Parts: sequence; structure tokens; C-alpha cells
Amino acid sequence: MYRKILVPISFDEDRNTKSAIEVAQALSAEGAQITLLHVMEEIPGYAISYMPTDYIAESRKAVQAELSEKADALPNGQGVVVEGHSGRTIVEWAEKHGVDCIVIASHRPGMQDLLLGSTAHQVVRHSSCAVHVIR
Repeated sequence: MYRKILVPISFDEDRNTKSAIEVAQALSAEGAQITLLHVMEEIPGYAISYMPTDYIAESRKAVQAELSEKADALPNGQGVVVEGHSGRTIVEWAEKHGVDCIVIASHRPGMQDLLLGSTAHQVVRHSSCAVHVIR
């Protein structure tokens, strides 16, 4: 059983975050902390000029509210929003905070993943702790 579990949350429709949270609960030791983490990727400069000035702040606030709602349903749950590149940021956050297990939802891989890679793939390859991938 794990004491510090990280569940990266993507709001993409093809991610099974509900199952990832359920697996995290099943793998948790008594009193374990489960952190739901969402990484907000930087919006390219050419695109940001077409968005309302408060778009990033409002998006972050909405994401934090949804994460907090999900985390409040968990014993010792917390919701965290950070900025950065998804794969790298998840791995770095886990190492910095002493996470001993990451439970990450993944989509079914396709041809685009052979060229671009996926967040789950990057987390599995570079994480120093246990990683459970949920499809």
C-alpha cells in the first residue's frame, strides 16, 4: 500500500479519471494522501493574443474548483494546479513531494503517439516511483 499517491487529472474526454481515482483509493494505505494534480500547459504566444485577457486566470480558477470538489470527496485528498509541460511537470512534482505511486489515466494509443509520445508514456519512462496506468 502507498502513503503518497499522485493522480494526474486531464479533463480530456478520453481519459478515465474516475477509474484512476478509484484505483488510487484501492492502493492507498490507511491515512494516505491522494493528490489530484492538473498541469496547465502554456498557451503559445500566437494564440494568447486572440483570447480574453483574463482567460488564463479564469481557467485556472475553474480547474482548481473542479479539482477541489473531486479531492474533497477523498479522505486526505487535495487538488493542485500547476503550470508546465505535462509529462515533465508530473514527474518533477512527484519527486519533489515524495510521491511513492502515480496513478495515471491514459487513452488508447494511436499512430500519433508513435511520433509525439503521450504524457502517460513519459511518466512511466521517467518516474522514479511506481506508476499504474489506467485505460
